[in-house]
Amino acid sequence: MEQGRILLAIVLSFGVFLLWDLFLVDREPTPGPATETAIRSQESAPLPEVPPGAPQAGAPAGAAGRPLPPALGNHAARVITVDTPVYTIKINEKGAAVESLVLKDFREKPAPGSAFKEIIAPQVKGKALLLSMEGDSLGQLKDAVFRADAADDHLQVSGTPQELIFRWVSTEGVEVHKRFRFHPDSYLIDLGVDIINGSPVEFEGRLAIGLRKHQDPKSKEYGFVGPAALIDSRLEQIDFKKVKDSPVYEGTLQWMGMVDRYFLGVVMPEPPTAGQIKLEMVDEQTIESRLVLGTERLAPGQTKHIGYAIFLGPKQLSLLKKIGRGLDEAVNFGWFDFLAKPFLWIMNHIYGVIPNYGVAIILLTVMTKILLWPLGSKSYKSMSEMKRIQPLMAEIREKYKKDKQKMNAEMMNLYRTYKINPMGGCLPMVVQIPVFFALYRMLYEAIELRHAPFVGWINDLSAPDRLLDFPFSIPLMEPPYGIPVLTIVMGATMFLQQKMSPAPGDPAQAKMMMFMPLIFTVIFINFSSGLVLYWLVNNVLSIAQQYYIQKKYA
Repeated sequence: MEQGRILLAIVLSFGVFLLWDLFLVDREPTPGPATETAIRSQESAPLPEVPPGAPQAGAPAGAAGRPLPPALGNHAARVITVDTPVYTIKINEKGAAVESLVLKDFREKPAPGSAFKEIIAPQVKGKALLLSMEGDSLGQLKDAVFRADAADDHLQVSGTPQELIFRWVSTEGVEVHKRFRFHPDSYLIDLGVDIINGSPVEFEGRLAIGLRKHQDPKSKEYGFVGPAALIDSRLEQIDFKKVKDSPVYEGTLQWMGMVDRYFLGVVMPEPPTAGQIKLEMVDEQTIESRLVLGTERLAPGQTKHIGYAIFLGPKQLSLLKKIGRGLDEAVNFGWFDFLAKPFLWIMNHIYGVIPNYGVAIILLTVMTKILLWPLGSKSYKSMSEMKRIQPLMAEIREKYKKDKQKMNAEMMNLYRTYKINPMGGCLPMVVQIPVFFALYRMLYEAIELRHAPFVGWINDLSAPDRLLDFPFSIPLMEPPYGIPVLTIVMGATMFLQQKMSPAPGDPAQAKMMMFMPLIFTVIFINFSSGLVLYWLVNNVLSIAQQYYIQKKYA
């Protein structure tokens, strides 16, 4: 079931509650193992600029003083593997492009021994960090086969940063160096591009560096997935469907990236620079986002150095904040981001004391319930008062059943006589809706919950709750198929809460209201178990509060 349609169903369900309360029911109210990785994100020292007039022939110096091999001549492209404590990256000499990056602190599945997480989809053509020149200049660059300065196909990074340089020379004599610097214990990679004009004429061009992402346009997720950029300190999130209508974004570029639910690939020009973000559909399921800088003009013999910082890693708010450069803006929880981020901060601090995210969600729910306790009490008090005058309301309905206008007037007189606010029950519900959506987005996108176990069969709080594994499909249920225990218990608590609320005067409406817990159970069947846990605990606390208030004002 598509996440957008699920959330729409919830909104409509809340709407049903409010409309019944206000217009149809005499305004009676209705209630409604991945742990955080402590990775050092040290700020990397800038790459050294290649001075103007750097040597262009012979054997320029490579990493660690190694001579660069000849750049001209046909040769088979090698794949260089770089191994660090936190990731393994593979760079193909064709384009000097990143074709694989595997994160060692994250796995594909929660099962022990599962493969480490690959964040570059195998369907992506051309891979990541491809260089190109906008316009007609240096058109060969996009399909260039570079030569790496590494004698071996494997580079081990530990203790100190290591550099890997790729070199290519065009037929006109324009030379391009692509310099990677890898740091141990960091997801940041320094990338420097040196353009050396070894031709006899002036070179002019606009360098572009691109990221690509594969995504089925028919797939839907609640939460943004796709190309994003921080331009003029403003976050731009571009939907796949808008690429043809708005393919170019201009301004001061702080970063450009591809965003997934839990992982992130970003290119940051150093320093932030005026330029463009250009978007293009490579095919029906692959989008390319290019960061294009201003025009460079190089006289014969001149050199230009352009620096970037690359981040390929988890979309973890605490980690991105340490890196800075506005990278934490990539974690955006939508309309209620201002609520969701404090909830995430509180949940992580609870986890720091009690290392179980399920327990952290329960305690976070208790805290939010305490915060909203006055509103809930007001709502349940209004319900209790409405319940007390139910017999009088029934008499008015029977007496004026043929005169709706007179019936409504007498109902209003009844409310005034007993000093009951018919809106008192529904307004607190409206206030709680933003809290629900903020928690939904946070619990859905927080990488801390990815593969985080709770108890028993719940080994992934970011996935739907399933007990057992059925070999057959179940209608309305997304795979895997099993018994949604938490969701069923949650539905039972909603049914109990509905029974405690004042019944509508119309028997048909009363039956429909009792049907709502079943609707919500079906809606929640594919939600993450972390969100269902929140809703279940919130229901239990609401039942306790409602019981207390009803006893108090009985």
